[in-house]
Amino acid sequence: MKLMVTSDLHGNTWKYNKLCREAEKVKPDVVINIGDMFPNDNNLYRQQEYIENQINEHFKVFNDAKIYYLCFPGNDDLMTFDGLFQEVCDRYPYVKHIAQRKAQINGYDFIGFNWVLDYPFLLKDRCRKDTKDYKIGVQKGTALLSTETGLKEIPNWKKYVAGLPTIEEELKKLERPADMKKAIYVVHMPPANLGLDVCINKQKVGSEALYNFIKINQPLLTVHGHIHESPEMTGKWLTKLGSSTCIQAGQPDDLVYVIVDLGTMQCERMRI
Repeated sequence: MKLMVTSDLHGNTWKYNKLCREAEKVKPDVVINIGDMFPNDNNLYRQQEYIENQINEHFKVFNDAKIYYLCFPGNDDLMTFDGLFQEVCDRYPYVKHIAQRKAQINGYDFIGFNWVLDYPFLLKDRCRKDTKDYKIGVQKGTALLSTETGLKEIPNWKKYVAGLPTIEEELKKLERPADMKKAIYVVHMPPANLGLDVCINKQKVGSEALYNFIKINQPLLTVHGHIHESPEMTGKWLTKLGSSTCIQAGQPDDLVYVIVDLGTMQCERMRI
């Protein structure tokens, strides 16, 4: 089975259109979009219109081609529109919203996870502490959560996030695959310690909890995004953790996607 993996398109219509054209050539069985799907400009609430129109039309292309499309919103995609996103996904049998869910395709289990490690930026819809003893860093302003009527300020973010489940706890809640050797974990953020999490300032921002989860459970494959520049910073987009293959697609100015043959585990990173 052939996968086509991408991430962090951020409402770039050129990239979405290019992805459709590339899929016509690649002919994947499954496309995986690892989050941050919608525009993240100064008007985040226009994401509603983008989901209803551009995303809906994008899904239709793959559904008509009978190509499975697995996806979820990322940390820059407002949580208040998750219900709308689910409604649009539900229109198409071949489109699966897999945030904290499992999808079974051709004997493989695909398990999604879109919580992210807390960061200094303002929008906190999908942020969590890594573990209970994780130290929150310096923030760049008052934390915000999305609501139907606008962005809500959270003055004491450290106290608020301390009352939420950690990344470690959220990972334990995930439905187990039937067989880890045929499991693909689709996780927006990257793990720590593998060179897949390096920002432009050389800071390493991956999740230790996720690293430990992969090390202990040893799934066949994990795919990640979130840190667009990491492959360019480290020269590394694919690595191993035990028997698990771990991929960070990255997303520079060009469209980037990775082709994975699950039969041979051959992987190729394409930059178009």
